[in-house]
Amino acid sequence: MPGIEQGLRHRGAVCDDKAVERNSLFDLTGRVALVTGSSQGLGLALARGLAQAGAAIVLNGRDEKKLTATAETLRAEGVKVILSRFDVTDGAAGERAVEKIEADFAPIDILVNNAGIHQRAPLAEMTEAQWRAVIDTNLTGAFLTARAVGPRMIRRGAGKIINICSVMSEVARPTVANYAAAKGGLKMLTRAMAVEWARHGIQANAIAPGYFLTELNRPLVENAEFNAWVCQRTPAGRWGEPAELAGAAVFLASRASDFVNGQILYVDGGLLAGV
Repeated sequence: MPGIEQGLRHRGAVCDDKAVERNSLFDLTGRVALVTGSSQGLGLALARGLAQAGAAIVLNGRDEKKLTATAETLRAEGVKVILSRFDVTDGAAGERAVEKIEADFAPIDILVNNAGIHQRAPLAEMTEAQWRAVIDTNLTGAFLTARAVGPRMIRRGAGKIINICSVMSEVARPTVANYAAAKGGLKMLTRAMAVEWARHGIQANAIAPGYFLTELNRPLVENAEFNAWVCQRTPAGRWGEPAELAGAAVFLASRASDFVNGQILYVDGGLLAGV
């Protein structure tokens, strides 16, 4: 409001135009963000949140039809978006994809390692295939994609890496040993990235969601017993909405977090704060 701003200037609270631009710390205009596993769910919410802060988005997934539909939705919202279909568990494919993105579109300034799967089973009955599938996608996939993007960030002397961990990076529940192991490993991979790459101007941090309302979690939401447990266990008394991850992502992707490194930001409605 001009009247308020003029009054502040008159009293010396605002000295010049630069003081009014402090929110530019969170401005991602001109940045390019690759978000893996972003055709739906939390990945899509993260991509949309970064786009709303000004970033151009590289959508990733394995299903071309889903990716195309998601891209059309985002473009209708005014988002600058391209598609990059590759499997994060295939290191060679990821390397080729990153090379093509940077050659044909623009350098990747922000990497969000979000791609992940669930395969639940009691630990004593879990098959080797179930174990490997979850570890390969949720942990090794993040390593392979970061290995493709990281050296390029190192050469440029700047970059933001955001790994999507989980409250399961800290605690476990029955039937998700593979998922907990992968997310616990991703927490430590995040810290290892920070230790090795901080001196190159790269900030590597993680967001760890609690229980969020997504398409993949719908069966859990519709399970009355489990839904009641989540609402009782979470101090906020409810599931999180995917859009509620956007603020954390924008912070960790922006200049506002330039001295934040190797940290895990839990967005869980207070779940880990109590017993």
